[in-house]
Amino acid sequence: ADTCETEEDEHYSSASEDYSSSASETQSSPPQTRKDLSAGNIPDAAYMQVACRKHQLARTQGDYIPLDASHRAPVSQKKACSDTESEDDSDHDTILHFAPKTKSLKQRMAEYVGKFKPVYQASEDDEIQNMWEEQQLKKAVRLPQGMNVDTSLHKSRPMKIKFDPSVSLPPVNLEIVKKRLNTRITSLQDLHRAHQREHEKYTQDIESSKSTIQELERSSNAALNYKFYRSMKTYVESLIDCLNEKLLHINELESAMQMLLQQQAITHLKRRQEDLKNESAYVQLLSRKNGKSAGDSLEDDEKTKQLLEKSDARRTCRRQARESLGKSDHHEGMSSDDELSAAEKTDFQKNKDDILQESKKICEDVHADFCNIRNILLKFQQWRQKFPDTYYNAYISLCLPKLLSPLIRIQLIGWNPLEVYLNEMPWFRAIEEFTDAKNMPQSKRNDDPDQTILPTIIEKTILPKITGFVEHVWDPLSTSQTVSLVQLCKNVFEEHSLSKNESSKAKEDLVNSIVSRMKKSIEEDLLSNILLWDGIILEDTLHELGLGKLLNRYLLLILLNAPPGPDNVEKCNKVVACLPERWFKELKSGSTLPQLANFSQHLLQSAHTLYKNNCRDLILLLVKVNALHVAEDFIEEYKLEYLKSIVRK
Repeated sequence: ADTCETEEDEHYSSASEDYSSSASETQSSPPQTRKDLSAGNIPDAAYMQVACRKHQLARTQGDYIPLDASHRAPVSQKKACSDTESEDDSDHDTILHFAPKTKSLKQRMAEYVGKFKPVYQASEDDEIQNMWEEQQLKKAVRLPQGMNVDTSLHKSRPMKIKFDPSVSLPPVNLEIVKKRLNTRITSLQDLHRAHQREHEKYTQDIESSKSTIQELERSSNAALNYKFYRSMKTYVESLIDCLNEKLLHINELESAMQMLLQQQAITHLKRRQEDLKNESAYVQLLSRKNGKSAGDSLEDDEKTKQLLEKSDARRTCRRQARESLGKSDHHEGMSSDDELSAAEKTDFQKNKDDILQESKKICEDVHADFCNIRNILLKFQQWRQKFPDTYYNAYISLCLPKLLSPLIRIQLIGWNPLEVYLNEMPWFRAIEEFTDAKNMPQSKRNDDPDQTILPTIIEKTILPKITGFVEHVWDPLSTSQTVSLVQLCKNVFEEHSLSKNESSKAKEDLVNSIVSRMKKSIEEDLLSNILLWDGIILEDTLHELGLGKLLNRYLLLILLNAPPGPDNVEKCNKVVACLPERWFKELKSGSTLPQLANFSQHLLQSAHTLYKNNCRDLILLLVKVNALHVAEDFIEEYKLEYLKSIVRK
């Protein structure tokens, strides 16, 4: 490299000398040149070369600022900016620097590499150094015009890379290397953790995609789904239109059946009242006969006798029916039920059959998918199995009770709450099967909205039906009807109630109708029918109705007027058997209920009369009603030591 630079300096020196000699020759003979040109001679190549050297020297000599203002260079002489002159050290001494010296490309590249590249990347630095050297050589071989320099010598000679001592590299020691390696390791670890998180995310996405693919494979495609939803929409619209068309006919048949049952109840009530009047008239007739002579007595009332004979005939029939059923504990005068005559039964059954036949014709022109509750629920069950999300989002559990209500009312037209239980009806079993959650876990079973379908139907459809029956058909003086009605209400309130702890409006209406009906019916007859409602109706209300009004006003009056004896004791025993035992469990003072004070005194008077014969049963009745003080006083009065054990128990 040093040899090459020396040769280049010698070459440029000789070229400068040639330029100087040519310039001196040209300056020394300007007249001759002008003479030759004016004579019209054509200049040869040597002359042209000398002229070019002259112009070149003139441009070179103009690159300075003269001290004498009179010897300024002409405007046409411009500064020649060649790459070789810019690198001449002698020229730099005469140039004024108005700004910091600009660093060379090599210096800038070295600083950049030293700042950003690590020490161990020496191979990249060498490559950059070689590229920079090549660029400088290319600039160096760019000679001025007219110079014929052979550059093949430079290309053929190997070039030696020269290290620039002006470039300072940062100090390197073991700590720096260790620190950089640790930094590098930390960054790689962070990158690795980021890659792991991405890998986990991609794994989860893959699993989710697989599950989605499986669900899509199990389900139908979009076209089939749309077809299913479209068919369900059309089906529900057609079902609603069909039921709306049948509602008027359903209401008419319900009203007809209710009127028929109401007429039957009115017939029973009137017959009971007529029997009481006839018995009263018969007693009055006997009293007149006993108080007057036979001659003064009136003719026997044949009509009254006939009515009494009919009443006796009905009692005989009821007694025979009880004996056939094995009920031998009944006493005369304690019957609470009545029956229709054969002709009345036939007429009632014929009218009932006609109404039921008309109810069957309501849906005879309707397809089974639109009138059969089981088929309707099957449609919604398919929806629930195929697309459970859309099924529950559509709140089907709130729609089905209202949708099925007309069809349930058709089946309830011939329903007698006192004869047929709800769980025996077809619609009840169909809904139970639809809402069956035996295969579901307990947590999901409690949260399943379909579990509220049956209680909602009972509250919205069944309870109003029972309320109407209580108001117009139920006879509180009928033991069989009362027992059946109590059992039905307990079943509905305890097992199928929508709100077991709270009172709904339908439940309150039913209880109020029962209380109102009993208030109207408490004239006389059995106490047990009233007290059967214990646990459903408030205890204070039962105390007022059963004990205050019925027992003290009517039954006790009959017991006081009856002669003492076994029959009277048996009737008192029946009264005590009707009283709920839990009424006396909380009484700790040895006294009975205030409403039973008069009844306890009657038992005591009967015991005084019968203490020698059957007073033990009467003392036992006093103990049952918790009249312990009265029983103890009686025992102490008559010195009945063997009865003290009964009181202690």
